Amino acid sequence: MLVLLPPSEGKAPAGRGAPLKPESLSLPGLAEARAAVLDELVELCAADEAKAQEVLGLSDGLRGEIAKNAELRTAGARPAGELYTGVLYDALGLATLEAGARRRARESLLVFSGLWGALRIGDRVPPYRCSMGVRLPGLGALGAYWRGPMADVMPEAADGGLVLDLRSSAYAAAWKPKGAVADRTATVRVLHAQMVDGVEKRSVVSHFNKATKGRLVRSLLEAGAAPRTPEALVEALRDLGYTVEAEAPARAGRAWGLDVVVTEIH
Repeated sequence: MLVLLPPSEGKAPAGRGAPLKPESLSLPGLAEARAAVLDELVELCAADEAKAQEVLGLSDGLRGEIAKNAELRTAGARPAGELYTGVLYDALGLATLEAGARRRARESLLVFSGLWGALRIGDRVPPYRCSMGVRLPGLGALGAYWRGPMADVMPEAADGGLVLDLRSSAYAAAWKPKGAVADRTATVRVLHAQMVDGVEKRSVVSHFNKATKGRLVRSLLEAGAAPRTPEALVEALRDLGYTVEAEAPARAGRAWGLDVVVTEIH
């Protein structure tokens, strides 16, 4: 099973260890594309702070992120699993997983990134600020830029197994499963169900969507679940206590859609 995650804007500070070693990152087929984005981002942030702020869409309160980007090659790196600190990652709680679940996380989790394309959670990178929605002056919109390189590496990364796609729309733009890979892909939507005047009403949740997805992934890792098809994933999640409604695609080459229905949001 390959689990596709978005990154988080919130990140831990730079590590105290060695700086970035690009050649050590997973998915080496992305190396050339990563180098191009890194080069342009560092050059932009080192040369023109005002332009960098505009390009990156940063508020005045986040201008300090520009100087950090300018020092990406020398800043201390840390594992991606420790770097991201947003709602999904807090709920996932990688640091508190037992050894077997941590091993499964290293093997199955893949975090998409505007700067790096995608990372395994053991890949060591410095904190950065560069979302998939950024349009760099030289490379253009990163969502579109990454499509070619990701199309080259992702089918092999999926390795014939299930793909659980939990990415947000901005990061989903960088790679869309096709053909046989799409047949083995499931996307997840979180719905909040509540009774209103005796009638059940459902609504899509946003902030709590991330927390639910983090808990869902943690449950799968702790249980050692290894579904190889969307149908098997539905059964595994139901066995773990989740209320799941599945929508099979209308035709081959399309991903499955799963609704996870919750009655409490936290």
